[in-house]
Amino acid sequence: MTADRTAAVEEALRRLQRTEPDLRAWVRVDADGARTQAQRAPAGPLIGVPFGVKDIIDVAGLPTECGSPLRRRRIAVADAWLVGRLRAAGAVPLGKTVTTEFAYFQPGPTRNPHNFAHTPGGSSSGSAAAVAAGVVPLALGSQTAGSLTRPASFCGTAGYVAPVGAWPTAGFTGLSPTLDAPGLLTTDVTTLAAAVEAVDDTRIEEPPSMRVLLWTGTELADIDPAMLDALERTGNALTGTGTQTADLGERVRPQELTETHATVMAYEAARALAAEAAHPESLSAPLNELLDRGRNTPTADYEAALAVRGRARARILELLHDEADVILGPAAPGPAPHGLGATGTPALSRPWQLLGLPVVTVPGHRDPHGMPLGLQLVGHPDRVGWLLGIARCTETLVQAIGGCH
Repeated sequence: MTADRTAAVEEALRRLQRTEPDLRAWVRVDADGARTQAQRAPAGPLIGVPFGVKDIIDVAGLPTECGSPLRRRRIAVADAWLVGRLRAAGAVPLGKTVTTEFAYFQPGPTRNPHNFAHTPGGSSSGSAAAVAAGVVPLALGSQTAGSLTRPASFCGTAGYVAPVGAWPTAGFTGLSPTLDAPGLLTTDVTTLAAAVEAVDDTRIEEPPSMRVLLWTGTELADIDPAMLDALERTGNALTGTGTQTADLGERVRPQELTETHATVMAYEAARALAAEAAHPESLSAPLNELLDRGRNTPTADYEAALAVRGRARARILELLHDEADVILGPAAPGPAPHGLGATGTPALSRPWQLLGLPVVTVPGHRDPHGMPLGLQLVGHPDRVGWLLGIARCTETLVQAIGGCH
């Protein structure tokens, strides 16, 4: 029985040893701790499953360094809530994965497993790359702007961003209480649904009929033709199954929501990282710029942004109840950009993260060069089971139509 419980951990450690010299996805590997945990793991639904933990999330006894020298060797005294839930389900933390600096833009050393010359995205870069490389089937991430959806798309994994407030962020180093949300990265949507159920008992289900609004994202970014083609072919495939599809059109104002998101994030980040801001020489230029913007944002502007958020959230929840079940659009403007000096733009996630909505990234499409292209499904926070069910159907259709441009 012990051998069975530890087999997946041992295999993960072997794969990590093979891939890590090129991938650089891990900050710290707790091999001995993982073996011990696997031997003692409770007989839950994820028994013996190894997982990676983004290094802004606490694992008892391990450092949480947040990709910054300011947090070096700070040992966590307790597990984050999400880590504890997965342990209770029998899963085993293998170690800490690379994050961008304080989950913002400054990248770490991680490379995209599909092409080492390309970014894996950020800020959940190590978690996405570790899953995509087959080291672990599950890893933890978080999202404040596009920190999970984007790397899932770039690396070709499934991803889940929980509704803001649905999963506690205790044990997370966050940027913005209004925007921060925990999430998961897995190999596919079925595995993702199993992990979500293990965390909060949400079961995957399909609505009686599927209603999908299609969104191209072109008002926020230049969308790669291969991504637009992937969206169009997926929409046509859904229509062919009897799904009700329509264009999102003018029902939402993504540009206004993006600007509002930026205001809220900067204002709250300047307060969440006030202690770190006292050491600007130890922070990257992008993070210093964010914190400076937040310090100089009048409270009246912040409060006005929250009011915009409140009104828009009420409208989108009504839309996702009365007219549609999900919104389907690109998870990123295109494939992972070349180079490791930046992580790509989170523009296509900002509106939905501002509104606190659950998001599933569906993998399977690729561009002509073989690089992954992910689509995102945005759903109602009270209907996560439906969102997962529609995501599984969508993933099956993507596989059926070939996924490649």
